[in-house]
Amino acid sequence: MPEPTPARTVHIGGDHAAYELQRELVRWLVEEGHQVVDHGPLEYDAADDYPVFVLPAARAVAADPEARGIVLGGSGNGEQIAANKVAGVRAALASSPELAALARQHNDARIVSIGARFTDVATAQEIVRAFLTTEFEDEERHARRVAMLEAYEADGTLPA
Repeated sequence: MPEPTPARTVHIGGDHAAYELQRELVRWLVEEGHQVVDHGPLEYDAADDYPVFVLPAARAVAADPEARGIVLGGSGNGEQIAANKVAGVRAALASSPELAALARQHNDARIVSIGARFTDVATAQEIVRAFLTTEFEDEERHARRVAMLEAYEADGTLPA
């Protein structure tokens, strides 16, 4: 049986292509004891635009250092790109629990992006569990690289 996920605030947002998966993940996350903030969509609409739902989720994660985020779309690519437009957020596209864990361990990613057209519910749950239970390995090389990204984001300083 998988280890329990420490409860935390999880912001989630997506698009119509991931609507069903998002509903399943919200239900599951609540059952797991997380405080879930669902930024939508709250109903299926094939004409929706993912930035409307993803950007508020990413801003909320950026504002709360303890929060994590999940963004979902057909491929997850657009949602990852949108989330990464928000200062203070590192969003990683993950198609496996191993990639989600590495995004946390090596990059201190705060948001995981999942492609609903390529990920079933059970795999998405495994990805999210790995993402939420893995801590950043604050060893020198990873911390140095994250600091370079943060410096560039803050003032455009290029790594030397």
